[in-house]
Amino acid sequence: MAQLVSAKEPTAEQIAEQKIYKQFGVSDKEYELICGFMGRLPNYTEIGVFSVMWSEHCAYKNSKPLLRRFPVTGPRVLMGPGEGAGIVDIGDNQAVVFKIESHNHPSAVEPYQGAATGVGGIIRDIFSMGARPVALLNSLRFGRLENERVRYLFEHVVSGIAGYGNCIGIPTVAGEVMFDEAYEGNPLVNAMCVGLIDHDKIQRGVAKGIGNPVFYVGPATGRDGIHGATFASEDLTAESEARRSAVQVGDAFMEKLVMEATLELIDSGIVLGIQDMGAAGLTCSSAEMASKAGNGMELYLDEVPQREEGMTAYEMMLSESQERMLFVCEPQHEAQAKAIFERWGLHCAKVGKVSDDGRLKLFHKGEMVGDMPVHALVDDCPVYHKPSQVPEYYLKNRSIDTNSYEQVLDLNDALKKVLGSPSLASKEWVYNQYDYMVRTSTAVRPGSDAAVVTIRGTRKALAMTTDCNGRYVYLDPEVGGRIAVAEAGRNIVCSGGEPLAITDNLNFGSPEKPEVFWQMEKAVDGMAEACRVMETPVIGGNVSLYNENAKGAIYPTPVVGMVGLVHDIDHITTQEFKAEGDVIFLLGETKAEIGGSELQHVMFHVAEGRPPELDLETELQLQKTVLNVIQQGLAASAHDLSEGGLAAALAESCFGRGLGADVNFTTNLRADLALFSESQSRILLTAKPDQADALFSAVSAAGVPVQRMGTVGGDRLNITVGGHTEIDASVAELRHEWKNAIASRMNGNG
Repeated sequence: MAQLVSAKEPTAEQIAEQKIYKQFGVSDKEYELICGFMGRLPNYTEIGVFSVMWSEHCAYKNSKPLLRRFPVTGPRVLMGPGEGAGIVDIGDNQAVVFKIESHNHPSAVEPYQGAATGVGGIIRDIFSMGARPVALLNSLRFGRLENERVRYLFEHVVSGIAGYGNCIGIPTVAGEVMFDEAYEGNPLVNAMCVGLIDHDKIQRGVAKGIGNPVFYVGPATGRDGIHGATFASEDLTAESEARRSAVQVGDAFMEKLVMEATLELIDSGIVLGIQDMGAAGLTCSSAEMASKAGNGMELYLDEVPQREEGMTAYEMMLSESQERMLFVCEPQHEAQAKAIFERWGLHCAKVGKVSDDGRLKLFHKGEMVGDMPVHALVDDCPVYHKPSQVPEYYLKNRSIDTNSYEQVLDLNDALKKVLGSPSLASKEWVYNQYDYMVRTSTAVRPGSDAAVVTIRGTRKALAMTTDCNGRYVYLDPEVGGRIAVAEAGRNIVCSGGEPLAITDNLNFGSPEKPEVFWQMEKAVDGMAEACRVMETPVIGGNVSLYNENAKGAIYPTPVVGMVGLVHDIDHITTQEFKAEGDVIFLLGETKAEIGGSELQHVMFHVAEGRPPELDLETELQLQKTVLNVIQQGLAASAHDLSEGGLAAALAESCFGRGLGADVNFTTNLRADLALFSESQSRILLTAKPDQADALFSAVSAAGVPVQRMGTVGGDRLNITVGGHTEIDASVAELRHEWKNAIASRMNGNG
């Protein structure tokens, strides 16, 4: 094959002799395999294409054996993993489309653009399926806010999320932010998008029909984001700061135009297949679309819109310039497709055609500069079964009895410290930068257990949340994985929704380390078990590995994004206490469990021992019972107990309307353990006085432990344990600690 090689590109022979392929993350063994598939030495463009398609980010070569353990089917699942996003039936010919993805490494290097383009990418995944995006969520992790660099990253990541989401007009309605030294130097930025679609509008990324034209839509291709997929598939190092070219630049207004034009194109019914150009850009979209159809594709790179002069085939194929789409239609519909995009001020260029030879062929300046078998690019990347080893810290933790800590006596002070911890504190500093009311469908705003977005023209709504406690997963990955799914379910149920399915973002350190791979497999086992018991299949997600800093791997953080169906808007429930005199109930059993808790973190400055236990059948019965009493109209408020335990949950329930509470907790536990234990499968409910007996009877009949604890009223939170008043604090003072914790640290006062 004749080669077109720019002056700065090495020859195929030089690539082999100097092992230049290793700079792209390709191992010696992988290079040999590639040569075998090619039947010759690959040139610079071809080895670049293979390197991104065989990266962890695109091929899941280290994680695929674990991902197969997830349940991915169910009676409501219309589309599971393998497409741009998963789809779940919600009745009436409607479906919900959702997915979560990471942009961790780019955000560590260039936080504003890293976060912004993460949002843009996940939005494209949703509308490329034919769905209208209706909500955005995020899950963020940072180091300690006392660190100046952490404050910089935090500020600019939030600005990037806000700048993109607000401009495109999709509300950012929910999420979570946690802070821990384990994430310093390697923040986690996970973005989730939720959309709605009619069944007959569902699209797939498939290149159908031999000879059909392939079209490029969106802004011109530049040199930003080259090797972004590879960058996301290796450790962050000191050299990363010099790799800003690997971070893409976003344009939210352009994405808005592309989204509206694409949805109009799909509505026209002429699209045979469509996919966004995300990770690995034109390479991934063209190869995957051809592979799914069992076809090949020819690309004519001279026709690719280019915003920079002298771009090589290598640069065009690997660029991750944003807001671009690839689609296929029949030749007779070409003029109609172009007319749609012209109305939106967008260029629609014919850049290739579907072929029957199963090969991805690239042409540039009259020469064929790439010729690769599609199956080798997409399906034949080697899958690795990494060695696994139990970490030494895990074994040591077995002997640590967290209940033998010196008793915390001043529980008023402890509660203020817990509420003032940035991980538990109000996230208003974050979400007040987001437009969470655009489109006017947001029924429950950020700050409650889950966000709720109504479905226009119906009485239904969608509840949505993201959840994961990295400390729990660190201490016991299998239990922590179960808890991540269970807590997401509790948040959905407490909002009046029926959990449907999850999307996950598996954030871990380097899989080359046996201890990290052990964390991965155990966490996946726990999540998979929880999903099976709770009947919430995994319909898609993302794996982000090599999240490391100078001290080692981050806490293993398998974030769960869950969506639930609120069958009637009358069932929508929020966490704040509603009225004076309402009766407070605690459902579930409280045990002495502070391993990985916020109390342990703020008072003893460690993460050790074991996390709370979780019995999945107990959890399932609790969730079904709570959803039942909510749907019967018996619950005035609902709030799950998680970080900070009972004391924090009571305080948070007071903050919404400034109402106090008088609570008497009957327990044999030590007061500090009773109030700050983070035992699972617990929910606070309130009921109007005339419905309290009915709620108590319904919960008791279901076999769920329930305790009538007190009443709502006044302006103080008074908690008695075993006959002794342990907390007596002004709700206003507690709220001040909680509300201002992040803002004060961002101002350098923390």
